[in-house]
Amino acid sequence: MAKIERQHPIELDAEIRKRSFKEVTDGFDEERALIEASRCLNCKNAPCRQGCPVEINIPEFIGYIKEKKYFEALAAIKKTSNLPSICGRVCPQESQCEKYCIRGRMEGPVAIGTLERFVADRFLHEDIEVKMPERIGKSVAVVGSGPSGLTLAGDLANAGVDVTIYEAFHEAGGVLVYGIPEFRLPKEIVKKEIENLKKLGVKVELNTVVGKTVYLDELRKQFDAVYLCSGAGLPMFLNIPGENLNGVMSANEFLTRVNLMKAYKPGAATPVKIGKHVAVVGAGNVAMDAARTAMRLGAESVTIVYRRGKEEIPARAEEVRHAMEEGIEFKLLTNPVRIEGDGVVSKMVCVRMELGEPDASGRRSPKEIPGSAFDLECDTVIVALGTKSSPIISESAPELEVSKKGLVIVDEDNKTNLDNVYAGGDNVTGAATVILAMGAGKNAAKAILKMFEGK
Repeated sequence: MAKIERQHPIELDAEIRKRSFKEVTDGFDEERALIEASRCLNCKNAPCRQGCPVEINIPEFIGYIKEKKYFEALAAIKKTSNLPSICGRVCPQESQCEKYCIRGRMEGPVAIGTLERFVADRFLHEDIEVKMPERIGKSVAVVGSGPSGLTLAGDLANAGVDVTIYEAFHEAGGVLVYGIPEFRLPKEIVKKEIENLKKLGVKVELNTVVGKTVYLDELRKQFDAVYLCSGAGLPMFLNIPGENLNGVMSANEFLTRVNLMKAYKPGAATPVKIGKHVAVVGAGNVAMDAARTAMRLGAESVTIVYRRGKEEIPARAEEVRHAMEEGIEFKLLTNPVRIEGDGVVSKMVCVRMELGEPDASGRRSPKEIPGSAFDLECDTVIVALGTKSSPIISESAPELEVSKKGLVIVDEDNKTNLDNVYAGGDNVTGAATVILAMGAGKNAAKAILKMFEGK
């Protein structure tokens, strides 16, 4: 087995990118892509595939790259994934497909995600003719236009089903447009992928809040099936004194205003105020996005505050590396207990932590070190502790079974307790990854088609 070093995508210099919303990585050029593709061993049992929630035939599409058959490579990906340009950028490949790559035992796994992006981006702005599938006389309503809903819509539309997506915001894309920053996922890419779905006959109804402007029982009467994928957009807070001061906001609100409402652009209708010294509480991908966005909005300093240690950071290693390169400070084993200020944030009182025994999740539980309190000077606090599902739909449809945490309960086919009503994505699992939400959409699409066939 010849040793070939893993190729790395071209990245903007940290000093330039930390003040710019331009995309951080440019992906592979053709030369790097061909070298990286040559590293694939085309394993007979394709262990990489077991890590892909949407079951892309990875050796097949990489094989086409080796032959410079790029359109065929894209077609191979699109057999199971409708959003390759997106997945190639934001999926945690290191814990999914690349985790099982045989090359990983040597000089590093094949850069599967970057190769997927390379193929998809080559044709992103080309007007590829799409043949409208023959209609089968069935219709499905999709509640939410995030990755789970878009995936299901694409699979069903390709099977001849009439699909209508209902989106609460004024723009489709869900977390892809309101949660993930422009420098990680340019919004033009999301728009292009949605345009491709519309070519298949998918309709998108914007500014429609299911549970307020239209109700679930109405959709059940109008459509042959309904798929609930409204995500998890309700932020969680610290519940500590001072959290109501001006200058404290959730990462969800902050990123939505910046990404969806374009608050980073001069003259924005809904500007967002960022102080000189920003503290971000949490260390997941959303926390990294919030911290790096705050830096780009002009903050002099940005500090990540996290109650566990470096080994427990849940964010992708790449996002943590990018944040560190951009000058973001990490205060680990640190927990906020109080926010102070005269109407406006001036500091956050924190305590030092140490790790004890593992908790229910298997991670070591942090506990406070007595007498370790200290002040962290800041004028903005962004809380990035995660999100939960909004109760709007379940409160308007009390017959729908939900868990104590408000998550929709489904079976292995993503079916709820209601006839012909399915659900998937973050409103079922809680906040998770884009690719897992897509996997739920694919699973539900298969189940709905089987139901239509009477199986």
